Amino acid sequence: MSADDDTEQQTDEPTADIEPTADIETDSGEGRDEGSGARGRRFSVGALPAIPVIPLVLVLALLAAGGLTAWLYFTQYRPDEQTDAAVAKSAVDAARDGTVALLSYKPDTLDKDFAVAKAHLAGDFANYYDTFTKQIVTPAAKEKAVTTTAQVVGAAASDVHPNSAVVLVFVNQVTTSRERPDPAMASSSVLVSLTKIHGEWLITKFDPV
Repeated sequence: MSADDDTEQQTDEPTADIEPTADIETDSGEGRDEGSGARGRRFSVGALPAIPVIPLVLVLALLAAGGLTAWLYFTQYRPDEQTDAAVAKSAVDAARDGTVALLSYKPDTLDKDFAVAKAHLAGDFANYYDTFTKQIVTPAAKEKAVTTTAQVVGAAASDVHPNSAVVLVFVNQVTTSRERPDPAMASSSVLVSLTKIHGEWLITKFDPV
């Protein structure tokens, strides 16, 4: 037997089938270059460790948001340069004075008391207060001789900008009437929103909390 016959005999012997491993699967695919082993195989999902893509995306998003916030803070807003202690104090003082005026009145001086209070207000809230006092408070105060006096026992700026502010005010209010001559005290807290108009802080919202 010649060497060529030996070669043919070796070639004709069936080769053992190669089973794909648990982590690698074959993908022969028609039209692929079978001479390239890298293109003829693909890794299964189990072959690679899980990569935490979502947490990484969240971290990147948070970093980007933090960077944007810092940029806006230092280049656009900069509240420390636009406001100071004097601005905050003027807003707090206006909230104190306006709160006392809003919640204090006597049956004999209602019109004057409400006019003084309205001088501290602006916008839609001023219109609401005017309607409310005329239609609701005045008739009841005159009929029952209601006297109420407010005292601010504490106030602090919650949010201050050059032309707007929110102040948290703590109030004690003492009320007497013809039916109940003994003073009755009530304590409450109010978020007072103010807007600076023509250099004066005026109340635009008055929200009990």
